[in-house]
Amino acid sequence: MNHSITLNRIFALYVLAFAGIITGLLPRETALVCAVGLGAWMLWRPLEDGVQLFIRCIPLFIALPLTTTYDNLTMWRPLALILVLRAALDPAVRAHLRGLIMDALRRPNAWLKGHAVTRRLLILLAIAMLSLWGAQYPLTGAIRIIYFINLSLVPVIVGYLVRQGRLAAERVFVSMALPTIIVVVGGYLQLASTYLVDVYQFMRLWGENIQMRQYGIEWSRTAVEVGNTWLAYYGDQLSLRVFSLFPDSHSFPTFVLLGIPALFAIAVGPILRAAETLPLRRLARTIATKSILWIPAAYLIAILSGTRGIWAASLGVVALAPILLLAMRHTRVDAVRQRVFSYTSSYLVAWFMLFAVAWPIFISPQFLIGKADINMLGRRIRSVIDFGETSNALRLAIWKSSAESIVRHPFLGVGIGNFPVVLDQDIRLARAGSTAHNLYLHVAAEMGIVAALEGVILLASAWYAAWRWFAHARGPALAYAASLLLYLPWVFAYVLTDPIIFDERVFLLFATVLALAWASAEQPNTT
Repeated sequence: MNHSITLNRIFALYVLAFAGIITGLLPRETALVCAVGLGAWMLWRPLEDGVQLFIRCIPLFIALPLTTTYDNLTMWRPLALILVLRAALDPAVRAHLRGLIMDALRRPNAWLKGHAVTRRLLILLAIAMLSLWGAQYPLTGAIRIIYFINLSLVPVIVGYLVRQGRLAAERVFVSMALPTIIVVVGGYLQLASTYLVDVYQFMRLWGENIQMRQYGIEWSRTAVEVGNTWLAYYGDQLSLRVFSLFPDSHSFPTFVLLGIPALFAIAVGPILRAAETLPLRRLARTIATKSILWIPAAYLIAILSGTRGIWAASLGVVALAPILLLAMRHTRVDAVRQRVFSYTSSYLVAWFMLFAVAWPIFISPQFLIGKADINMLGRRIRSVIDFGETSNALRLAIWKSSAESIVRHPFLGVGIGNFPVVLDQDIRLARAGSTAHNLYLHVAAEMGIVAALEGVILLASAWYAAWRWFAHARGPALAYAASLLLYLPWVFAYVLTDPIIFDERVFLLFATVLALAWASAEQPNTT
């Protein structure tokens, strides 16, 4: 039987089961059956199919109700280990790994020099372990290290398969585009629900039911009783901040941004053929496939998340686009690639135009309550630069505390996973979102300045890999790499205000994107 048909069928079955579980049509225990079924399928099918299924399911993985008191082990954790086992059973993988180890033992210096990304990842891992030496809570840090290793397993396999030519980049694009479309649709369904129920019914529906079935009782109680980012408050008026199938309104739009390049890749076939002959002005009028409509749909729902950091970071992306185009002309990038880049970047105009569509939605009578303030969206936009606003003032105070901690602990920080120590908080808040509200400060505060610099260099190398990929890619990969040149910096800028890539769903997609870029940059015949 054709592998792709089998993959599509198993994914469709799981999507139906997921929908049944989160709506209560199926008992939560069905997730255990799904985990066993998906794991068995991954062991049975080729490694390439299992990896694709895993990527498709990233935002759909459910917390497994193992016992009445422990129901928050997310399904991706055991499935990632199963994929590692499947890789270990693959003769080609074993032979490749054996060759790598022998080469590293015989010529360690040359090996490290020839594997720059691996070297930097190993340096970060070493610093993370060393940071536990003086940490106040070393066990919490050790668990955090295991968490990140677990998260990184599948992206490493993706990079290997793409580099070896066993998994075409186009198949990865489809596997990333599908969950992006699903969460965009989920966002619009969530928005529609605000016109049917009041805010108390909304919290019961999404907090005590849907999210409880997705993430477990502990998270449900935190979201409902302690706090969440689901609503924008203006006195007694409030608007939904769309979070779709994610736990918060920060991880959702970040996931969408990371998925948009895949949407470009699968939608612009006619554009790529026309790019060889048409000037940009006529190219802009060329009709892509209907799936291109998912891009403005994704933009709008990301705007409706109300995440101001995403909005602010988009200004930097707009400034970056002409700079990159000038760099392409200066380095004599061929005209076709310049046109493709110009075409994909031109969609940023739609991003800003869609704020006009978001405005009436934002001020509409959600939760069955009318709104008198028609300037709610404008006030939220202006609050980005209002340093006296409560959220901004708190963020500035946290940045100040983080910087002071870095000065006190410049080399190894307070220990990975120990950030609450910086703010004199309960260590249990490490799992509840206690962060520096800045990725780079957060890493420096937990693991020291050297770790932060290594992280920045690693991210920069990922962007440069996208540039090298763009220089030789063809077909859908060209559209993907061209858009990645803007969407990676968009995320890099956003994490200046929130280290949201530490969210497991965002990290899985983010790491997969980086692995794909690094691997594809080395493939001169990418099509």
